[in-house]
Amino acid sequence: MKKILITLSAALALVSFVVLEAGSWSLDAGHSRLGFTVKHMEISETVGQFDKFDVKITTPNTDFSDATIELTAEAKTVNTYLSMRDDHLRSADFFDVEKHPTITFKSTSVKKAKGNNYVITGNFTMHGVTKTVVLAGVHNGTTKNRAGADLAGLKISGMVKRSDYGVGATMPNTVVADEIYLNADLEVSKN
Repeated sequence: MKKILITLSAALALVSFVVLEAGSWSLDAGHSRLGFTVKHMEISETVGQFDKFDVKITTPNTDFSDATIELTAEAKTVNTYLSMRDDHLRSADFFDVEKHPTITFKSTSVKKAKGNNYVITGNFTMHGVTKTVVLAGVHNGTTKNRAGADLAGLKISGMVKRSDYGVGATMPNTVVADEIYLNADLEVSKN
């Protein structure tokens, strides 16, 4: 009987250790940004962002390796700081937000690289098309806020081609480049 109790206690201790290591994190929207950059007329860069988006992260480890990252952005909230251009981007010529209201990403692999860098692979869906993309991640650090909650800073970046998703199919690459550079500066809090 004593052996069974010791084994059971050890098993419970192991389970509680795993539960303490695991975590889920939610976006602090007030301290986060989901942006993009695209070359215009082959001479300058236009920047923009999505004003409404959400990120959920679940990780079995404290260092975010093997995490699951899910992002959803509202396409209609595209903001390039010029309303006429934003209206055009929302139209059927580009995002077609009536038919495709969201842009999503769901990781399939988050692997720790050197230092605080990560290689993030996942499914990126835009304009009704899903493709596998590889993004670069950086864990900027973890701290506690004034209320004692755990916070983490993450930077995620990469490139997608708009032609892969049928976005702006009639727009020549000499006017708007095919390569769209994504950059997300995220602050997440542990639930």
